[in-house]
Amino acid sequence: LACVFCRKNDDCPNKYGEKKTNEKWNLTVHYYCLLMSSGIWQRGKEEEGVYGFLIEDIRKEVNRASKLKCCICKKTGASIGCVAPRCKRSYHFPCGLQRECIFQFTGNFASFCWNHRPVQIITSNNYRDSLPCTICLEFIEPIPTYSILRSPCCKNAWFHRDCLQVQAINAGVFFFRCTICNNSDIFQKEMLRMGIHIPEKDASWELEENAYQELLQHYEHCDVRRCRCKEGRDYNAPDSKWEIKRCQCCGSSGTHLACSSLRSWEQNWECLECRGILYNSEDFQKAKKHTLPNTNNVGITDCLLEESSPKLPRQSPGPQHKDLLRQGSKFRRDISTIIMELGFQIKKKTKRLWINKANIWSSALDGFRNQNFNPSYTIEVAYVNENDNFGREHPGSKQEFLSLLMQHLENSPIFEGSLSKNLSLNSQALKENLYYEAGKILAISLVHGGPSPGFFSKTLFNCLVYGPENTQPILDDVSDFDVAQIVIRVNTATTVADLNSIVNECYNYLELIGCLRLITSISDKYMLAKDILVYHVIKRVQAPFESFKQGLKTLGVLEKIQTYPEAFCSIFCHKPETLSAKILSDLFTVRTLSDVQALGFWNSYLQAVEDGKSAITMEDILIFATGCSSIPPAGFKPTPSIECLHMDFPVGNKCNNCLALPITNTYQEFQQNMDFAIRNTLRLEKEESSHYIGH
Repeated sequence: LACVFCRKNDDCPNKYGEKKTNEKWNLTVHYYCLLMSSGIWQRGKEEEGVYGFLIEDIRKEVNRASKLKCCICKKTGASIGCVAPRCKRSYHFPCGLQRECIFQFTGNFASFCWNHRPVQIITSNNYRDSLPCTICLEFIEPIPTYSILRSPCCKNAWFHRDCLQVQAINAGVFFFRCTICNNSDIFQKEMLRMGIHIPEKDASWELEENAYQELLQHYEHCDVRRCRCKEGRDYNAPDSKWEIKRCQCCGSSGTHLACSSLRSWEQNWECLECRGILYNSEDFQKAKKHTLPNTNNVGITDCLLEESSPKLPRQSPGPQHKDLLRQGSKFRRDISTIIMELGFQIKKKTKRLWINKANIWSSALDGFRNQNFNPSYTIEVAYVNENDNFGREHPGSKQEFLSLLMQHLENSPIFEGSLSKNLSLNSQALKENLYYEAGKILAISLVHGGPSPGFFSKTLFNCLVYGPENTQPILDDVSDFDVAQIVIRVNTATTVADLNSIVNECYNYLELIGCLRLITSISDKYMLAKDILVYHVIKRVQAPFESFKQGLKTLGVLEKIQTYPEAFCSIFCHKPETLSAKILSDLFTVRTLSDVQALGFWNSYLQAVEDGKSAITMEDILIFATGCSSIPPAGFKPTPSIECLHMDFPVGNKCNNCLALPITNTYQEFQQNMDFAIRNTLRLEKEESSHYIGH
């Protein structure tokens, strides 16, 4: 069947776009011929007509084009015209390609004839020899023409137009970028200007089923020079000294725990090749050299394989800290990517936790302290009620459990402060080792897809990253009113007499904390205030801090925090971004073929909630569907989805992150039912929890 516009029956998606036939109306078009036609607009929805172009509009455009003659082949049906002022050239799409016209697949979908097409301007041409096309590697003359294009971001990157077009179709808008520098924004903008079509779809290699199946296989082989396992190098016994640990850098080498003297699976280990790279990198040149084992029987290879991993040199917030930020743009990475990498440690083996929502902290502690619990196992949650005589359990959402746990941790007595919190000094918590458990739980929550903590003070975070000795607390870190008043009085003292008077009044307290000093000048007040702050915020809680820090080492989280402080500061010291209608609309995907009207009501409802026209908040909707009040740094698993069902009220499935929307006749009925169900469900959950606690 021939295209009604160009009258060719060629089926070549790379050149003319997909060829589509509407059998009901006996209509066949090439996608590009339809898209570039000058007198037609997409007035329908994507599923209406042909790609959203209504049948009646297509017929009108064909009728209009039948009166125009192609300036190239001299036949009628030329539906595309040059947009340059006073240019009257019209042509078919295939004829325009043959005559080297340019079609811009963006904006108003303009087309330009061979005389008015955009060109790439090169200020100076210093290329004397041929250069290879960076896609096909064939040599080309580095002169910009219709067939030869240059990258706007890399001066030495040249391409064949045909190579670029094939690459764009395969890569799609998400992966089409400069082959040299990986820039996408500037590169795509220029390529669209020069007539390269970049389809809005995922890359072709991402759509292949099981395309990366082999990457899901864990490497299980001991590569240490002298393997001590009698069962052989391929033997792997989880939860024993013969469990295989993979290199934390490349993942393609392994060792038995015993073969490299690793005490636990959480301890980091690098293979010989990666260790050599780390030792030779700039960051380790200034670090102290580790002494090698004092034995004549151990070679350098064994030492590198079996010695524990060297740590990054600790940086202070002063000049060294600035040097780190200047040196290491390589350390600036997206937090979601880092947490996903930490998540690779999680094994398929599951560990079920029985959680009582009314006493979530105690039941979580019991589960995490169980001798059979391994933080690298996949966590399953089952909710139980100790007042239920039948002992029934209900499947629970892991992310909801971690979210509730993080809320409890934020309000627990082991932290003090209002919004930005520091560690408190709680003797009972110290006795029960709760500071260690809190650090461990926080690390497990992050790696297993939990929410952002968001309540750390900058001082506490800097202590974790750079060390307490390199951190200076501020007045806002002091939650004790009396201590804060002493610091304020010291800072506002104007004479030596005033300062001595304050010291005399607080003599016992200053002597107790070791901050008593001889005052000789008014400038001594700054050192005195600094000493009080350092004691109260840092030295006073030294034991809790060290315990908390040890717990945070679980699954290698603390080491990642110290390596990428800027990324982790965004989730430790700042609350997640405020939810909006657009964020929630983009977050939820349509699960099945859904009712179009209900989906329209859903988008209107989100906008109404954002505008304050409902008693429900954006956070309420997210809690109702997923159990979380914010989007976790690593995202939701599974991805939140919506479906439309013939029922009166919405239903939230927190285990699957699925929200079922009701199908109603009017929007008013839709909003009333949504408000009623969400408001009362959340209220009942709170009442039920408080009832259990009171009981």
